[in-house]
Amino acid sequence: MKRVLAIILGGGAGTRLYPLTKMRAKPAVPLAGKYRLIDIPISNCINSEINKIYVLTQFNSASLNRHLTMTYNLSAGFGQGFVEVLAAQQTPDSPSWFEGTADAVRKYQWLFQEWDVDHVLILSGDQLYRMDYSRFVQHHIDSGAQLSVGALPVDPQQAEGFGLMRTDSSGRILEFKEKPKGDALAAMRVDTQCLGLSAEEAQRRPHLASMGIYVFSRDTLFDLLNSHPGATDFGKEIIPTALDRGDRLQSYLFDDYWEDIGTIGAFYEANLALTQQPNPPFSFYDEKFPIYTRPRYLPPSKLQDAQVTESIIGEGSLLKACSIHRCVLGVRSRVEDEVVLQDTLVMGSDYFESSEERSVLRERGSTPVGIGRGTTIRGAIVDKNVRIGRNVTITNKDRIEEADRPELNFYIRNGIVVVVKNGTIADGMVI
Repeated sequence: MKRVLAIILGGGAGTRLYPLTKMRAKPAVPLAGKYRLIDIPISNCINSEINKIYVLTQFNSASLNRHLTMTYNLSAGFGQGFVEVLAAQQTPDSPSWFEGTADAVRKYQWLFQEWDVDHVLILSGDQLYRMDYSRFVQHHIDSGAQLSVGALPVDPQQAEGFGLMRTDSSGRILEFKEKPKGDALAAMRVDTQCLGLSAEEAQRRPHLASMGIYVFSRDTLFDLLNSHPGATDFGKEIIPTALDRGDRLQSYLFDDYWEDIGTIGAFYEANLALTQQPNPPFSFYDEKFPIYTRPRYLPPSKLQDAQVTESIIGEGSLLKACSIHRCVLGVRSRVEDEVVLQDTLVMGSDYFESSEERSVLRERGSTPVGIGRGTTIRGAIVDKNVRIGRNVTITNKDRIEEADRPELNFYIRNGIVVVVKNGTIADGMVI
């Protein structure tokens, strides 16, 4: 794995995750109470003994840069490696921003080519899964492929939203189509039993979806990028081009939990699924394959008279006489008396407010950070540093699917109320 360079694509503007991406890059969005999305692919790399890692970003990258700088010093504890952010930049030779996944890699290939490596691993920064990339790379080497694609077996209904691969019985890719429908979708069916699924599962999931992660042999990657300068996207253009010119493309079956959390709905469901009992679909409790994040050295959480069921509570939190069910609370969360939280994500806070500071704020008619007394929240996402007043009700009682209320510090996406970062919700407000 010392001969592998990893490139993590930070994604575009993250419009489908807005307003969570209003002030941060998509990979910097908080996850599971204490992590960020970018921690997933980086941790997978570290656990796979791949320690040369670049992260390509373009939008709102300040918090992402800060998180990576404070979290990953690979030369100190993981060997002579690095995690480095490469932001989009305009130069005389390249006056435009990143125009797609392949274009992002092309614009920095002058830097990537300096590394004496044999393979380049291309990853996405907004997916939740646990994978040993060393097996992926070894499969690529053993198959003699020039390009390998991570493949997720899916059913026909799921398949419509993915780029699909048609392979032979050995997993060699014969055809690639982006989001086919109808007869074109049926034509992309594969005997996934030959690739390792049981007969029953192969019947249920006869399609191979691209996970958007790739292993390129070094020369193949740079040759494809340079010989097709107009190609901006790996899935839509580079892979079909490689097939057309006769390169050997191989699929790598990944039959485990994987979730693309690129929308508010998917992000919300993936987080709440972590609270599922007894066995959540994805767990951060794996000593052999841990997910790393920034060490904060916070005090333990304190529950004074709280009723908490099926929930995750980040460290440094204070929960008074409240009721919390199936929620994820981030670090430094503050929940006051008589609060009811259900099916809700609270991302916590970047700082503490002392009792004296909170009293002064109240005396001035302002709202302290946290969830105020007597408030009820169901089915919502409360971003960081939010100040929710007393006797607030956030339940989306009118079942609105989409709404923008920036003047009131909230949006509704996929029926989920999202309170924006640093926003304030006044006492007694009903959403």
